[in-house]
Amino acid sequence: MAPETHTDKVYEAELARLRERLLEMGGLVEAAIAAAVRAIMERDTPLAEKVISSDREVNRAEVEIDDMCRRLLALRQPAASDLRFITTALKIVTDLERMGDLAVNVAERAIDLTQSAPLRPFHDLTELADLSASQLGKALDAFVERNVEKAEEVIHGDDLLDAIYHRLFGDLLTYMMEDSRVVRRGTNTMFAAKQLERFGDHATNVAEMVVYMVRGTDVRHPHSRGADPAPVHDA
Repeated sequence: MAPETHTDKVYEAELARLRERLLEMGGLVEAAIAAAVRAIMERDTPLAEKVISSDREVNRAEVEIDDMCRRLLALRQPAASDLRFITTALKIVTDLERMGDLAVNVAERAIDLTQSAPLRPFHDLTELADLSASQLGKALDAFVERNVEKAEEVIHGDDLLDAIYHRLFGDLLTYMMEDSRVVRRGTNTMFAAKQLERFGDHATNVAEMVVYMVRGTDVRHPHSRGADPAPVHDA
């Protein structure tokens, strides 16, 4: 009996380490997007360059987490909720890596924007950035807590994020039409805003995977299916 108990403890420790590493990666991505937006607002080229170079750490975490998941699947042959947890982690890590790439894209635009005179402030850009980061934070909290209600808040919150983005897009478009001298800077800002909107989409993906992990129900693309599939119950 002792060897089996030891094995169970090792397995639980491996699952806990996977959860911890995934959260560490999420923290890196949250910090990257916050720094990238700050680099735009403060016209801080060194900070933007730091975001770009830090992407290596995000990529390293992705490879490590992928390896942890595959080893758990191959060696432990998990069932039921553990299997959903590991497959969810595999999907979440992909979203986090792409979010890291989006932060790099914003940082690159920040560098370009510092080469020209500043645009007038667009407060919706800050609001969009804050909401995007908040969405990811809530989605990761939902993952740790296995909290479906919190995950659903993130899913519903994406509508507000989209509304802010479209309002900002319209304001920037009007601004560029009124003054052709700001077209390049306006386009760069518009591109950065689009990256933030996509960042929020990936946070929604994470939240949807939390619902799947807890309930066994796939809530992605609800309009592409007829009836919702029955939830998968743990054995």
